[in-house]
Amino acid sequence: MVEKVEETPILLHFDKTVQIYCSDVISALEYIPKESVDLIIADPPYNLSNGGFTCSSGKRANVDKAEWDKQSNKEIIKEFTKNWIKKCKDVLTPNGTIWISGTYHSIYLCGSVLSELDFDIINDICWYKPNASPNLSCRMFTASHETLIWAKKDKKAKHTFNYDIMKNSIEFDNDILKNPGKQMRSVWAIGTTKKWEKRYGKHPTQKPEELITRIVHASSNEGDVVLDPFLGSGTTGVISVRFGRKFIGVDFEKDYLTKFAIPRIKDEMIK
Repeated sequence: MVEKVEETPILLHFDKTVQIYCSDVISALEYIPKESVDLIIADPPYNLSNGGFTCSSGKRANVDKAEWDKQSNKEIIKEFTKNWIKKCKDVLTPNGTIWISGTYHSIYLCGSVLSELDFDIINDICWYKPNASPNLSCRMFTASHETLIWAKKDKKAKHTFNYDIMKNSIEFDNDILKNPGKQMRSVWAIGTTKKWEKRYGKHPTQKPEELITRIVHASSNEGDVVLDPFLGSGTTGVISVRFGRKFIGVDFEKDYLTKFAIPRIKDEMIK
């Protein structure tokens, strides 16, 4: 579903390091100063809500997330994708980078749009989920990964990559594919979101803190500005605050912001 347009983003939370807006993504990105963001982590709608089913806790469950995840018109989806990615490019610093996550339903369109807008793709990452749900239809391979695309504004940009941290940090020792002291590869084994991370309730597309931690460590430094244009449950904000980054979050679902994102980020700020 293409987001409704608001004239002015509503600022729900603000201090020196954190700003959270209730707004559609296009309006919010218009509101953010040009070339002011060092890192964007985007988890846009996957458009999976089509009445299908999956497995959850060993039981059959509907895959539908919410109205914002429903859209069947490919031209509308493409136009929306191009618009928000173009606005993201405007707010990135010259050496800033963007990460976009998706499944096969959405990620190829995002990659195509990035190329069309002259981004330079640095890596695509396979996020392998060792504890992924089984496929109940038995008519295809079990979906056990998502793809993340990492891109910079153009080939000449000198993007941040904290190579030593990715190679040597013990924080990633839980990854069964990561050998200690060896280069990090483009396949990451990270389990799905832990139960304690959902203590404020179940958001339908919440990303695990371990995944966002790796992205923030890899491609930003302390004091950098991180933007999440589809904030949802607030994981990007939590990790940005935890590791000394400034943060801007946007979501047009006020309930997600007030019930999940803002309480989680405030918890992190007072630790």
